[in-house]
Amino acid sequence: MTAVFAPATLQDIAELRQLYFDVYGHGYPVPLGSDPAVMRRLITDPHTHWLTARLADSGALAGSAVVQTDPGSRIGKLVGLAVHPDRRRGGLAGRLTGAVCDAAFAAERLDSVYATVRMVTEGPQQVVVRNGFKPLGLLPNAAEVAGCESLGLFARFADGVLARRASVHRAPAALGPLLTAAESSTGVPYGVVLPSDTLGSVGPDGPAQPPTADLEVISAPGFVRRRFLELFPDPAGRYYPLHAPNAVLVPPDGAFEAYVDLNPVAGSCALIAVHPYPAAVTHALEPLMRTVSRSGADYVETLLPLSDTASLTAFLAQGFVPSAVYPAMRRIGETFHDYVVLSRTSRQIDFRTIAVSGPLQPYVSAYLTAWTATYLPRHEVAQ
Repeated sequence: MTAVFAPATLQDIAELRQLYFDVYGHGYPVPLGSDPAVMRRLITDPHTHWLTARLADSGALAGSAVVQTDPGSRIGKLVGLAVHPDRRRGGLAGRLTGAVCDAAFAAERLDSVYATVRMVTEGPQQVVVRNGFKPLGLLPNAAEVAGCESLGLFARFADGVLARRASVHRAPAALGPLLTAAESSTGVPYGVVLPSDTLGSVGPDGPAQPPTADLEVISAPGFVRRRFLELFPDPAGRYYPLHAPNAVLVPPDGAFEAYVDLNPVAGSCALIAVHPYPAAVTHALEPLMRTVSRSGADYVETLLPLSDTASLTAFLAQGFVPSAVYPAMRRIGETFHDYVVLSRTSRQIDFRTIAVSGPLQPYVSAYLTAWTATYLPRHEVAQ
């Protein structure tokens, strides 16, 4: 099947909406496939690369793929890959993925592009792997598409990036299975990461007392954005590429402010930053989970540097499970730093319905090991 690739135009919006409906029905949780205003903004955004695939003979729209970029962090995200059900032959999805990623890398001088891939079949996983993406882990129960689905995390790196990673020699022991899986699946070396006994950080007055009430939600986007920039003027303090807070969660006493990207349509919540310090929210995990669940999200994730042992330990101690590791995610000068994705879901996880390709298999085992250690403590047996 011969297809012609071209940048999406405003005149394509109606056909694109029909394409995403044909592929996903009403269950697609990303507005670029359904919201005309969002689609217009992205098509005209110089930092978004949107390619369409049309049949050479008829001109019919056969596929679509988008790479959104964050120029400040030199990271992109592959989203919106869709091929019409009648055109799924001849490797169109793979060729379209390669073309849009090549265009984004060439135009933006990106260090990496990542993708969160559905795991209902192995096909999408194979498409990204054939285009140079490395598997980085799992995001269990991360999206509401056709029911609650787990996603695989993959990333493609620019030449030379992985060779300039900063070394990390100590990390919480709970990360051991994940790092072993990452080394096995990607070939990215982690060496011997020794367990650390560092405790989670606490505030200047000692550990905070857990709130008993649910957190208050402030969802005024303009106010949240201004307040966020005031509290985190240094970009290093608000590092979470391609996410911006749209709500802030606070306990009744105002002890902390947790800035989140809350997406009720996808059923997910990204914990972007916490004031005054990251671990301040860990004592309030249960109220936080109740609050975001009430707001429509059953999945919460956060992103922490592999080198931040204190914050990692604090989140791990409160029920977050290490689910993915993103090597060389953040550039500081000419050196790159690894990050860990920690997640927690309030729904029962069911891996029986997922299709896991070979490169992701080690991550399933690593996640199950970490989840078991977190939620099924060993019981001593008296002799």
